[in-house]
Amino acid sequence: MRTNPSHSELTRRTALRTLAVSALAVPVALSPLATADAAPLWHPDPATDGMKAFEGVEADRGHHHPDRRYAYPEGDHYRFAIWADDRDTTGGGDRQRTEVKGMVQNGTALKMRDGETWTISYETYLPSTLHGTSKFTHLFQTKTPSTNGGPWVTLDLTRDGGTEMIRARAYANPGSPSIASTALAPLRDKWITVEWTLTPGAAGVAACVIRDGTGPAAPIAAQGRRTGVKMPGQGDYVRPKWGIYRSVESARSDIVDTYLLFRAFKATRT
Repeated sequence: MRTNPSHSELTRRTALRTLAVSALAVPVALSPLATADAAPLWHPDPATDGMKAFEGVEADRGHHHPDRRYAYPEGDHYRFAIWADDRDTTGGGDRQRTEVKGMVQNGTALKMRDGETWTISYETYLPSTLHGTSKFTHLFQTKTPSTNGGPWVTLDLTRDGGTEMIRARAYANPGSPSIASTALAPLRDKWITVEWTLTPGAAGVAACVIRDGTGPAAPIAAQGRRTGVKMPGQGDYVRPKWGIYRSVESARSDIVDTYLLFRAFKATRT
């Protein structure tokens, strides 16, 4: 299992991060309700906020591997690790999970309510050991805490034969249609940017932009917008989750030890 991307990939910081902050505050064409000068409500710093940036961690909930580190800050990013023999306490042993849930800023949980429009952006690093699968592999999902409803909207790694894809999906809609999708291979082993604009509701709206790289000059690899998206707060709120949540019923060659990195989290309500 590769434990770190190359030194050069993790140290090109100051110039690109300055550009990225400016870029991610600017709405894309798919997000007309976003405002360029809106300050992010959520902008955790891994070095100072650590895991307090989230409502909780869901990993090794059966306490089978107390010696393993699953989700933790590492420099300017968060690392999520998973092993082929991990099993979650749900699903009767057919899945595994290393995830964080929710957005917490200065001790307060931020909640996406029906009818509100939120822009959530982050950078992520997808190593070559993290495969698309024939069953579900979620890197991002939205759920309703009080009912455990969802997943509503997801970012998935999928496989159709030899073709691996990264797909933003209206997962709870019939057929789990794509919002935006592109081939996975060109986006591996580098930092990329994911930008969501979400309006929860029984017939909500979801848009996603995936950029091949970071900063304002990074090309758009995929983008799309869908209305009528099932994403209800159900009297509560819609909560995002990040990490690796996947079925182990895919090909064994796709369920291997791997990891996932996240950084530059930001969320704005518009």
